[in-house]
Amino acid sequence: MTDEESEKHYRSGLPGPLGVIDTLISKLESVILALGVLLMAVNTVVNVISRFVFGESIMVSGEINRILIIMITFAGIGYAARHGRHIRMSAIYDALPAGGRKALMILISLFTALIMFFLLYYSVFYIIDLYNRGRILPSLGFPIWIIYIWVPLGFLITGIQYLLTAVKNLTSRDVYLSTAVLDGYKDTETEV
Repeated sequence: MTDEESEKHYRSGLPGPLGVIDTLISKLESVILALGVLLMAVNTVVNVISRFVFGESIMVSGEINRILIIMITFAGIGYAARHGRHIRMSAIYDALPAGGRKALMILISLFTALIMFFLLYYSVFYIIDLYNRGRILPSLGFPIWIIYIWVPLGFLITGIQYLLTAVKNLTSRDVYLSTAVLDGYKDTETEV
C-alpha cells in the first residue's frame, strides 16, 4: 500500500472506542487540511486576478489566508503526529538495538506530549487575553480570539496522539512512530 492509500484508509491501531475516535479525528483533520489548502489557493488566485484585472486587491483576502494558515498549521500537527510524519533526527536512535529504540521512543513520545500539553495550557491563556482585549479583524470584523481556537485544539490533539503513541509502545512488542505506523525505513528511503 502506498502512502496516499494508507492515509486515505487510515485505521487506528488503538483498540475499541479509542480507535473509533482516533479514526474519526483523522478523517476530520484530512477534510480540514484539504479544504483549507484548496480555499487558500482559490482565495490567493482570485485576489491576484482581481489585482491585475481591476487594479485592486480584495480587502479580506489577507485576513482569510491568515485564518486558513493558522487552521492548517495547527490541524496539521496532529495529522503529522498520527501518521508518524514529523521530522526526526534519528542518528543515535537508529544506532540503538530494538529495546533501546523502544525505550527512547516511549521517552520521546511522553516528553513531546508533555510539551504539547504545556503549550496547550499557555495557548488557552493567550486566547483569554485576546478575548479580554476585544481585538477584531479590521476587514472581517469578528474577534481575533476566534481564529486562534485552532492553536489549543491542535496542541490537545497532538499531545493526545503522542501520549497514545507512548501507550502503544508500552503495550506492543514492536516499536511504533505513532499508533498505526511501525518504525522502520521503506525501500524508497535511504539512510545517510
